[in-house]
Amino acid sequence: MTVTDSTPVNSPPVDVCVAADPDHPRPDGQDRYTISEVAAYTGLSAPTLRWYEEIGLMPHVARSHTGQRIFGNRDLDWLAFVRRLRLTGMAVADMVHFAELVRRGEVTFAERRQILEQTRRDVVARMAELQDTLVVLDAKIDFYAGADQAPERA
Repeated sequence: MTVTDSTPVNSPPVDVCVAADPDHPRPDGQDRYTISEVAAYTGLSAPTLRWYEEIGLMPHVARSHTGQRIFGNRDLDWLAFVRRLRLTGMAVADMVHFAELVRRGEVTFAERRQILEQTRRDVVARMAELQDTLVVLDAKIDFYAGADQAPERA
């Protein structure tokens, strides 16, 4: 019989901003990507990636000796997080502000948490609206399905 220690492990929290996206595994050992590879991986266009850099949403992208952008895994992790923020409906200006807070470091944790908590409340409210809309759509679908099967009236 094997006995295992059931003492809980207190691991530091994982920041999803820097955790790899399990839906899109990366090549083992690779940490250098061209803009076209990042575009293919993320589904974002190269002009969008350049714009993100220009507005400060994707700052500090490394450059090769010839000036080509070189993205790393942390950049891909950040872009995956930005994609999630976009899905929440967060305004680009707010995402840029959040990126600025990230650059300022740990002293901004409280403000970042507040932003994300408000964003979460907004998402929950939007989900409730969508759920209500789904109920209405289902009722209409049922109505029209029943209407298709009803005998025609003269």
